[in-house]
Amino acid sequence: MNYFSTRDKSLKFSFKDIFLRGLAPGGGLFLPSEIKHYDKSELDTLSQLSYEDLATEILFNFCSKDIDKTELKSLIKKAYKGFEEKEVVSIKKIGNVNLLELYHGPTLAFKDIAMQVIGNMYDHLKVAKKRTVNILVATSGDTGAAAIAALNDRENINLFVLHPHNKISNIQRKIMTTIGSNNIYNLAIKGSFDDCQKIVKELFNENEFREKINMSGVNSINWARIICQIVYYFYSYFKLDKKNISFSVPTGNFGDIFAGYVAKKMGLPIDKLIVATNENDILQRVINKGEYKPDKVKPSLSPSMDIQVSSNFERLLFYVVGENDDKVKSMMNSLNDKGFFQLNEQEIKKIKKDFLAIKISDKETVNIIKEINNKNQFVIDPHTATAFGAINKTENLPNVIALGTAHPYKFFETVKEATGNDLKAPKQLEEFVDKEEKFDILENNISEVKKYILNKLL
Repeated sequence: MNYFSTRDKSLKFSFKDIFLRGLAPGGGLFLPSEIKHYDKSELDTLSQLSYEDLATEILFNFCSKDIDKTELKSLIKKAYKGFEEKEVVSIKKIGNVNLLELYHGPTLAFKDIAMQVIGNMYDHLKVAKKRTVNILVATSGDTGAAAIAALNDRENINLFVLHPHNKISNIQRKIMTTIGSNNIYNLAIKGSFDDCQKIVKELFNENEFREKINMSGVNSINWARIICQIVYYFYSYFKLDKKNISFSVPTGNFGDIFAGYVAKKMGLPIDKLIVATNENDILQRVINKGEYKPDKVKPSLSPSMDIQVSSNFERLLFYVVGENDDKVKSMMNSLNDKGFFQLNEQEIKKIKKDFLAIKISDKETVNIIKEINNKNQFVIDPHTATAFGAINKTENLPNVIALGTAHPYKFFETVKEATGNDLKAPKQLEEFVDKEEKFDILENNISEVKKYILNKLL
């Protein structure tokens, strides 16, 4: 299988190539030349597998030329060895909603599920054997922690994590900034996540700089992140064993829910994918009205979703416009030059066939956490609350799975506001609370970031 760019279908890359590069030349995102489609008989066979075996089967479709199947199974098993849940994820019935808990990994967020596999892939593919790899990642809170947990102390790998200064929860920051390994660098950027993401993307497009430091990336723009996330859509669908299942997904950068879209393209009979947003509702606006126009980022109680430029939406856009790479390129150029692009009625209709988009306010988020705690004696985090809130605003969707993306303790201030109760720190987080933090505060300036990185490396 080859990979091409959303902005240039003529390009051909291997899985190993795109894994290391992250971002395609010219700023596009990588997509596979083909997507395996399972028939009913094949789905029945997959439904009998353990999570690790299911992950092996699904991921192998996308990396078979570069990773032997037996070796892939081994690195997946190693990745999930430290998860508290034997089957990696778990499903609970909360009222009328099925909650898919994705936060049983080392940093208690769904990002661990992909990132732990990716960490092992770096070792297996030996991308850092001859030359040190320097990984840049922008985070709105959880990605950075998951990346650090996966790449901490890896041989010949450095990790530079950019997070928005004072715009993530205290616990999210402490998990990142209290690991003192020499290969980890934490940069607090005076701006939003979108600013952090823009800097990383621009650096990837500076060919001379990228080659000079041998740069790689692990944001959700990296296709490896997406394929790891596909797995839990299949797994949870099989566990419920019901028809017409929909998924409600807290959504910021559109990576997690795009994995659900790929699962549907692979033959999983998903009904609707519900895009749950907070006040930063660019995805709701583009899905419902067709206008993709980033606004100023609004700080919210669900900070990991405080995003106005949802990078992975470009991947969906490629399919929505009939796999026309020139049109995608034109739209992204319009976004860069004019600050927006507009979908036509046919394209909006095509998106709505698979997606619903619903905005949940901070006030609603607090009330949802409170209500679920009162009725079910169960606590959820603010991001998961948006998924529940979106479900409450839908009709005629009898079987819905809400993605639980983070442990509530990571946002204990909001949870306490909603429930009136303090949460006990899970054992994975106890060690971070009182440890000394280590991070550097930088201006929102690409030149400053470049200078910082080069000073650390040269």
